Amino acid sequence: MDVADFDAFYNASNRRVLHQMYAMTGNLADAQECTQEAYARAWQRWKTVSQADNPEAWIRTVAWRIAASRWRKAKNAVTAISRYGAPETTAPPSPDHVALVTALRQIPEAQRRAIVLHHLVGMTVDEVAHETGAPSGTIKARLTRGRAALAELLTDDDGRPTKGGDSHERL
Repeated sequence: MDVADFDAFYNASNRRVLHQMYAMTGNLADAQECTQEAYARAWQRWKTVSQADNPEAWIRTVAWRIAASRWRKAKNAVTAISRYGAPETTAPPSPDHVALVTALRQIPEAQRRAIVLHHLVGMTVDEVAHETGAPSGTIKARLTRGRAALAELLTDDDGRPTKGGDSHERL
């Protein structure tokens, strides 16, 4: 790949293609994204694209196809919403969930992975061991240590759950 040739081609044609895409799409941000994606694809195939009769036409065609694909996806989404209704909104995470995730981020990765796979995903100790490549005894130790660390992080000095920290009872 000749970087200098691609750079020269990009510098000579980018503004022109961008202006053409803006005229076609009517949206500058969409035009920029489609143009940039087309140049990225050209770079991946530069050896072939550079040999084309008109590499700029190749870029323009690819950018236009990217824009058309986006429009199809947007149209299909609108059709789906009109046919099936808007998707239900997802409720924000509960304070317990936020506290649990915050606490999980504070324990060692190996313990966190064991806790998540065993308690949240529902895998057996042997399944966790197989997936992580660790012996079952090691997984049991990680679970014990992880639960203890989470209990400490999710309770106050008197052993009461911290605000939003009732999650450890589910573990």
